Formats: sequence, structure tokens, C-alpha cells
Amino acid sequence: MHSYLRLLKYFRPYIGVLAASIICLLIATGANLILPWIVKNVVDKVLIDKNIFLLNMIVLGIVLSFFIKGISSYGQIYFMSFATQRVIANIRESLYRHLQKLSLDFFEKRQTGEIMSRLTNDIALLQGILTNGVIEWFTESFTFLGSLAFLFYIHWKLALLTVIVLPLIAYLVNRIGKKVREASGKVQTKLGDITSILQETIAGIRIVKAFAREEYEIDKFIHHNNETFLTILRSTRISAILSPIVEFAGSFGIVAIVWYGGHEVIVGHLTSGELVAFLIYVITMSTPMNRLSRLYGNAQQASAGADRIFEVLDTEPTIQEIPQAKIMTDIKGQVDFHSVYFAYEKGNLVLEDISLTAKPGEVLALVGPSGAGKTTIVDLIPRFYQPYSGMVTIDGQDISQVTLQSLREQIGIVPQDIILFNGTIGENIAYGRLKATKDDIVVAAKAANAHEFISSLPDGYETQIGDRGVKLSGGQRQRLAIARAILKNPRILILDEATSALDTESEILVQEALDRLMEKRTTFVIAHRLSTIRNAHQILAIEKGKIVEKGTHDQLLAKEGLYSRLYEAQFKAQESYNI
Repeated sequence: MHSYLRLLKYFRPYIGVLAASIICLLIATGANLILPWIVKNVVDKVLIDKNIFLLNMIVLGIVLSFFIKGISSYGQIYFMSFATQRVIANIRESLYRHLQKLSLDFFEKRQTGEIMSRLTNDIALLQGILTNGVIEWFTESFTFLGSLAFLFYIHWKLALLTVIVLPLIAYLVNRIGKKVREASGKVQTKLGDITSILQETIAGIRIVKAFAREEYEIDKFIHHNNETFLTILRSTRISAILSPIVEFAGSFGIVAIVWYGGHEVIVGHLTSGELVAFLIYVITMSTPMNRLSRLYGNAQQASAGADRIFEVLDTEPTIQEIPQAKIMTDIKGQVDFHSVYFAYEKGNLVLEDISLTAKPGEVLALVGPSGAGKTTIVDLIPRFYQPYSGMVTIDGQDISQVTLQSLREQIGIVPQDIILFNGTIGENIAYGRLKATKDDIVVAAKAANAHEFISSLPDGYETQIGDRGVKLSGGQRQRLAIARAILKNPRILILDEATSALDTESEILVQEALDRLMEKRTTFVIAHRLSTIRNAHQILAIEKGKIVEKGTHDQLLAKEGLYSRLYEAQFKAQESYNI
């Protein structure tokens, strides 16, 4: 119930629409409930008294009641659907909006497929119960209560005998419903696993085919698919038993009605028409009981989905702005780390006592073995993570005291793994500045050495690049990323091995574009090819989360330390490759 109570706040803006739906529902239900009473009059007054005029009136009444019921049913379904579909759209929007605001660590700790499952499978479950279930719940509830009221009006003793079995039914529904909810939660988890496998294998289909692992991936999918099938089957088995149990328990009420009701007619306490109407109302009431029990099982399944949705909505970003956060504007670009310590997990330091200064317009390069902490250092500048202790400042201003948007607007990032979006080339470049004109985009593309290859494409800047830019080469994707950064015009630039994995021709073009991009900007370069950072103003050698060396290229070579060893190893490897 907790999850459904939370859902009520989403319905508040649509109270008027819901009220209109409920009014239509009451009219439709009333028109439906009057029919057994008409049958009673047919038996007691028309058939016994042979009253033709009353028969004609009853026939007209039946036609009118169906006409009113039809119009009301349409209004009920339309208004309720409008409210519930709008609520689902709002929940989906809230979930997506919240996901966008969560910090990187949330996404790094979870599989992409699991997160996608919250927006697809869980929302679909909730949509099913709200769109159809709410309408059905109101309809069947009013039908049940209306039928029950007529039963007590006709013969209260017989009605009391009928409802004796209701507490037993409610107990059974509640017990089985809890098991349905638990089973449904497991089903949603399994569906999330399936989504994760699909996302991973489709995104990595080149690797799958390169290693000829199609059968391996098929076997893995079949294994998880079968597990999901068995989990769904267990959930279905539990849900399916609910309705038969309710029907069996309700049969005792039917037996009591037939025996006691027949006795009352014989002794004259009840007319034949009243008994017939009573039985029709009981049958009318039994249908809502069965549907409500099935609906309860579905509601338990949807509740498991709602719990998973609210679990995400209740997750707070680990990186948050302070209430008095200032807007950062017009910076010069000096970046300082003041004795920074950082750990992804408490007690396991990744960075220790990092202190550095990058002056405006300087190029600062970070080198070191894999896992040394280079990427972690630059990730602290846009506040993707928060230092465990110490402080990062820009122009002397603590970055934790400014708004995240204004901070990140000052920073441009060109990563090693280029991310492009499914759309046109122009749209991907304009991601750096959404209000950029066509001329701005072209100027940025020219500066990134991308205009020539873009112009050679049949649709030019309107060319669709496919998912993640699969239709482009590595060098082309890299130059689009640089154009995107140039268009943003940041004061601080972060390059994460932006020329790796490129052929010689592409590397030359990309390096020329990077040189233009780096002009008059404070630049942090993570480099594995040490030949690309010879002219850096500062080079920091990082090892095990610490700065072990600091200086220019010539100064570090003279020290014959970590940098010198890395450079020599790379130089020898390059010589062997050339031979």
C-alpha cells in the first residue's frame, strides 16, 4: 500500500477528471444494477398479473438503461484513461529526469540493462494496472457494493448468510497476494538481467563476431531466458490459484442461498421474483469478487514494479550543490588541487595528497601506468566525484561552492571512447552549444579538420551517423568530438588520450585540431603516447595514486625515474615496431 499511496500524489492534478470518471461510473453501475430489479418485477407483477402495459414500460426501461449505461461507460473509460495515462507519462518523465541528475557512481554500480528495465518493464507493469486496473477496480467495487446493498434490501438475513464467507476470502486473497508480490519482484529482476544481456551483446556485437562467440552468447541468453521463463511460471502458478480458491470459497455462499432462500419462498417470507433477483445479484456480485481477486494479484505484481521505480526516485545524488551555490562565470582557468585525497570506497584510497597547479593557458600532462589514478584526477575537476578530503579550486574558488551547470559549462572533455548520439552530424556538433547557428557549426568543424570529410558525404551535415556513430571511422568520430568541444569554447580542457588507436593520417589531422583547440586554454592531457606531450608546460608522473615526479619533458628524462623508464620502454617498442 505504501507504493500506491505515493502514487496518489501523481493523481492530484487530475482530481476533476477522476471525479467525472467516477460520476460516469456510478451512473453506468446504477443502470447495470437496476436490471435484476426489473426482472423481479417481471416475475412478480407482469407474469403473475399478466400486465401488458407494465411489460411495455419495463421493455422501454431496459432500452433506456442500456442507452444510459453505454454513454456513461464511454465517459468513464475515457476520463479514467486520460488521468492514468497522464500519470504514467509524468512518472516516466520524473524517473528519467531523476536519472539524469544522479551522480556517475549510481550508473557505475549498476548494469545498463537493469536501469533500462526500470524505465521499460517496471513502467509497463505500472501502466497495465493503472490504465486498465484502476477502471476495473472502480467498476467492480461499485458493482460489488451495489449488489450487496440490494441483497440486504431484499432479505437481510439471507444476505448476512451470503457474506459470512467474505472474511475467509479476504484472508486467502491477502495471503496469496503477498506471495504474488514476492514472485513478481523476482520476475522483474530476471527481466532486468535479460535486458542487460541484450544491451551488452548488441552494443558489443563486433567483439562477439570477432571472437566467433555467437554460440557462447546464444547459450548464455538461453540460460537466462529459461531462468526467466521458470520464474514467470512460478509467479503465474501462484497468481492462477487465487481465482479458483475464491470461487470455491464462494460456492459455500451459493449453497446457503439456494437452501435457505428456497425455504423462505415456500413459507411465504420471500416472493419468487425476489429470490430470482437475489440470485442474479449474487451472480452479479460473484463476478466482481473473481475479478477483484485477480486484480489484486496483478496489483501485487505492479506494486513490485512501483517499489523498484521509487527505489530509483529515492536515490539521492552523491554530488549535490550547496543551497547557496554561486554561478561561475568569466574564469581565467587556473586550476589548483590542494592536498586532495579520494576513495571510491571508504578505506580504499585511490588518490593521496595530490597537490598541483595549472596556470591559465598551460598544458599539464598526466602519465603513468594503468590504474595509477590519472583519470580519477581529471574527473574531480568537473565534480564527477567529491574528494574525500582536500579541495579543488578554479581561479581560487572552491568548485564545491558553485553550481554544477556553471562549473561544467567552463570545461570541455574529449574522451578516448568517443560518445556520439544517434542523429545528424550537425546535431552532434551542436551538442557543445545547443543554440549554435549553422555557420557556428561549420566554423567549429573546419577548426577540427572535419569539414572536408563531412562535405564529401551525400547529406553533408544532415548525414545520419547511426547509433554511437557506427557509420564513421575512429578518426572521424574523434574530430566530431573535437568540433563539439571547440563549439563549446571552454576555458578548461580535458583530453583523455584523444589520439590513441588512430592511424597515422588520422592522428595528424586530429593532433592539428587538438592544437587549435588547446590554444589559450588550460589543458589537462592524459597520455599513453608520451611523444604527444613533449611540449607540455608540466608533466606529472602518477603511480599508485601519488605524484612521484613533476617537471618538463627534458627535466623528467634527466631524473631517470618513472617517466624516463616509461619513455624509454615506449621508444624501444616503437623502434621494434618500425623494424
